Amino acid sequence: MGDSRFGPQWHCLLLVVCLLLRAEGDSIPITIVETAKARGAVCLDGSPPAYHIDKGYGSGINNWIVHMEGGGWCDDVKSCLERKNTYKGSSLKMEKTMGFSGILGKKQAANPDFYNWNRIKIKYCDGSSFTGDVEGVDPKTKLYFRGERIWRAVIDDLLAKGMKNAQNAILSGCSAGGLAAILHCDKFKSLLPTTAKVKCVSDAGYFIHGQDVAGGYEIQKFFGRIVGLHGSVKSLPPSCTSRMKPELCFFPQYVTRTMQTPLFVINSAYDFWQLKNVLAPSAVDSKGTWKSCKLDLKKCSAAQLKTVHNFRLQFLNALSIGAGSKPSNGLFINSCYAHCQSGSAATWLADKSPVLGNTKIGKAVGDWFYDRAKFQKIDCPYPCNPTCVKVDSDS
Repeated sequence: MGDSRFGPQWHCLLLVVCLLLRAEGDSIPITIVETAKARGAVCLDGSPPAYHIDKGYGSGINNWIVHMEGGGWCDDVKSCLERKNTYKGSSLKMEKTMGFSGILGKKQAANPDFYNWNRIKIKYCDGSSFTGDVEGVDPKTKLYFRGERIWRAVIDDLLAKGMKNAQNAILSGCSAGGLAAILHCDKFKSLLPTTAKVKCVSDAGYFIHGQDVAGGYEIQKFFGRIVGLHGSVKSLPPSCTSRMKPELCFFPQYVTRTMQTPLFVINSAYDFWQLKNVLAPSAVDSKGTWKSCKLDLKKCSAAQLKTVHNFRLQFLNALSIGAGSKPSNGLFINSCYAHCQSGSAATWLADKSPVLGNTKIGKAVGDWFYDRAKFQKIDCPYPCNPTCVKVDSDS
């Protein structure tokens, strides 16, 4: 999810998702990593980073799933200042408890493969997909760009709490956190025992280097500003930055070409954030021609719908040259108008969850992780899938 110049309408669409993510079961207390401050691993406002953990038990006691929260990016001082005094920029503003569901859910019936693992959600307060690392702090703004340090400080804290003995581990995330799961995947594996089975899951994080309705690449400019402001270059995978411009290494289609760790991509080919901000960003749609269409595909004209379908083809091409080119990776690419489908019980493994190849997301990921079955499925074009969970754009 991006900054406000990409259009405010997505806030309404995300309301349903946020409500769904509010949880099954018990509230899990926040853990503040106070020791991180000594190494400069702090949120935008200088407060220490945080996470929530629900400890594993039984057969899952040495299994870990580390999920990174999403929440957009800030690409300039103004947008970072807007985040600084909110939960997206300060651990002082975060809720003290939260519930887990979907891939982090604790109910065996709703999450049979991961319910008793150590399940962690890293809170997102840096605005750079956990990639920033700028030493200097402007005394006027007092903004800290330290996302990479946050990631490492939290991982080190978890290693000390038992993750150093992991037998199975997953690094996952949604949206900006889903991108972070890709960018940090190989690094995560390198920090764990060589005997551990380690894989990564990116949900709605496969942002493409896509052409917009004006024929340009506004998203590249946006990602370029993030990388520059946050000093992300040295944190991005060197296997990518050694080959191309740093800002291009914020795009999964280029990073995944040289990734070594198996990756499962959960994404809609009609991801509603990407339709609004990659295909038709407000910066190139000043007259609002696309406003109704990108909020509800049923309101698109025939010409607009053709453009939307062509965007799907751009997405599938970006997938084919990246994550989709490796047999060890998993793909669940549906045609739902959705963004983030692993964090909600409703879309993970419920009775009415989305289906591809007669398989729900939770089962596809579980089968893939445990090598019970390979899963690389791509849906037919919108609106062919009747199992899509409706997102109410008016909520």
